[in-house]
Amino acid sequence: MDEQLQQLLLDSLVPLLVGAVRGTIPLTLVSFTIGLVIALVVALARISRWRVLRWVARAYVSLIRGTPLLVQLFIIFYALPSLGVVIDPFPSAIVAFSLNVGGYAAEAIRAAILSVPRGQWEAAQTIGMTYPTTLRRVILPQALRVAVPPLSNTFISLVKDTSLASSIMVTELLRKAQEIAAPSYEFLALYSLAAVYYWLICTVLSAGQSRLESRLERYVTV
Repeated sequence: MDEQLQQLLLDSLVPLLVGAVRGTIPLTLVSFTIGLVIALVVALARISRWRVLRWVARAYVSLIRGTPLLVQLFIIFYALPSLGVVIDPFPSAIVAFSLNVGGYAAEAIRAAILSVPRGQWEAAQTIGMTYPTTLRRVILPQALRVAVPPLSNTFISLVKDTSLASSIMVTELLRKAQEIAAPSYEFLALYSLAAVYYWLICTVLSAGQSRLESRLERYVTV
């Protein structure tokens, strides 16, 4: 590796880190949080006794899981303006990623809720708990332990998926690498450096996932 390339990589360390901190990480956190809310609503609709709600929720999940995330992103950013709906790049990415997380996480949450024995619902209702109270105080705490592994995987996948936001000009980690590499055409070196950053972020998150799962298991054992 020549000295010029070494210096370019050294000079790129901080800008790429800034791209991750200001772009990739906020995009991931906000999208995942909103996506979880969507997922919970969709999961409850999927197990609802009302057929219309179940049908709508099933159609939403099928649509999200059956279409590429990049297509969803392009529809929101490039196609909606033809209908008069114009959204800036960063909010467009959040909308697309949140809807995508909602579709995938809904099935994980639904399965986790269904894993709680039916008797728990009946016992809670017997002592006078309402549906929301039963859900909040009895069902969801137990379902959380089951849902953590798949939701963590969704979260880690979202970190990598945020690189698609560069296609609609959101300045995140990959977009920053593209901007730095363009003048010198050192795309291999800069993309490799960006890959290292993604790997480090995902490694830290995977370690956090393992730690969280261990804590939840100890809680159940006690």
